[in-house]
Amino acid sequence: MTERPAAGERAVIVQLDFGQPDLEDQLKEVRLLAESAGGIVVAEVFGRRHSPDPKTFAGKGKVQEIAAMLAAGDSDLVIFNHELSPAQERNLERELKCRVIDRTSLILDIFALRASSAEGKLQVELAQLEHLSTRLVRGWTHLERQRGGIGMRGPGETQLETDRRLLGNRVKLLKERLEKLSRQRGVQRKARRRGDTLNVSLVGYTNAGKSTLFNALTHAGVFAADQLFATLDTTARKLWIEGAGNIVISDTVGFIRDLPHSLVDAFHATLEAAIDADVLLHVVDSASHARDEQIYEVKKVLEEIGAGQMRQVIVWNKIDLTDAAPGVERDEYGNIARVRVSARSGVGLDLLRESLAEYARAKAEARRKALADAEHEAQHDYTN
Repeated sequence: MTERPAAGERAVIVQLDFGQPDLEDQLKEVRLLAESAGGIVVAEVFGRRHSPDPKTFAGKGKVQEIAAMLAAGDSDLVIFNHELSPAQERNLERELKCRVIDRTSLILDIFALRASSAEGKLQVELAQLEHLSTRLVRGWTHLERQRGGIGMRGPGETQLETDRRLLGNRVKLLKERLEKLSRQRGVQRKARRRGDTLNVSLVGYTNAGKSTLFNALTHAGVFAADQLFATLDTTARKLWIEGAGNIVISDTVGFIRDLPHSLVDAFHATLEAAIDADVLLHVVDSASHARDEQIYEVKKVLEEIGAGQMRQVIVWNKIDLTDAAPGVERDEYGNIARVRVSARSGVGLDLLRESLAEYARAKAEARRKALADAEHEAQHDYTN
């Protein structure tokens, strides 16, 4: 493949306005993404366009402005908070003489930084390779057999074809390994479903406070920080609640707007914890003015992985920042719809535990009824 410029840590962020209503939120988010990846944001470039430029996405004048910002800030990386095509990425790097990455590449880099379990690393590598497969470009032309001549006769395929074949083989191997792990987890899930234990999964927008809430409930000591994608690997712990017994709570990876499809596919195995839960605790940062859009984005990803119809309880987190009172809200059918808490201060967590206990008792009662009905049906068949 052709050599790309080396990437550094001093970054210029590019955010273009195509008529989005929440531009400031998007800019704040990409800053946090860059910082989570270990970058230092030294400048930001804005612009307004009706549509992306086919060649450089930003247009000739804006590219010149980016180049000036790079020189002024002694920067060596440009981050577009948009999805670039492979051709646009290459054209920009040729013009700017530095590494250029888009939003997808940035998120993939953070995931690679955060993955700690063997499965998490496999999932990240799979997503990265699938992303890279669209960015293989013609290079190493000295190895092409078509060139001919003494000392220039290469193998029967171009280096580009060789790269694609090797990459395809690795992708196939990773998918097979992840499928095997998924089957193993499936056996474990079936065993859990046969019992009375309530299975709860925490989902939510990244940095909504899921891991903080998970630690507050289970004292698991999972890493939690004020940064995007602080937690990648699913962690499950038992929680004993008086009057309900043990329940199992799982903490999952956070969601984000425009989450790359390659990541959704690669982390489908991890997100199966949400699919197989009895109840989803949808943790929401109530202090964020973009919370409605964040709720929408989480529900969109849940639909993608087949968990859109799961029973959800909205956990209105961070009420200590909004001066809201702790409480429980129910829907028109009497089911728990929302619980207001602060995972950091602990306010309202007793109400959340009571809500989980209610669901645990309901599951145990439903299971007892199902067993009684099955036994009655069996006796009826025997007498007949």
